[in-house]
Amino acid sequence: QVQVLESGGGSVQAGGSLTLSCAVSTDSSCNYDMSWYRQAPGKEREFISSLDTDGTKHYADFAKGRFTISRDSRDSTKNTLQLNSLQPEDTAMYYCKVDIDDPRLMCSSLPPNYWGQGTQVTVSS
Repeated sequence: QVQVLESGGGSVQAGGSLTLSCAVSTDSSCNYDMSWYRQAPGKEREFISSLDTDGTKHYADFAKGRFTISRDSRDSTKNTLQLNSLQPEDTAMYYCKVDIDDPRLMCSSLPPNYWGQGTQVTVSS
């Protein structure tokens, strides 16, 4: 099984920064991609950024230039999402998602993706 745990959320003023962390716990050797989403009250969950197994990074337009995703160089099961220049509209619950990305047959029995419980980010004006 795969467990996903986010941390690092909090409350900041506009213009501030936060570093979110995502830790993946698994007894599987299957490779996976990691990504971040957020969901504000009354809105749909939206994609923020992703990090593929080959190191390719993807960002939503609103995240480009402000948010940075990276994998922990010492522990590949962890990644961080650096949030800079935060604005009130960035207030949301932030979720880490793991997508299994491994062609080996043994990985096909796993659910295709896993979500963490989320970490709250609140930005005041």
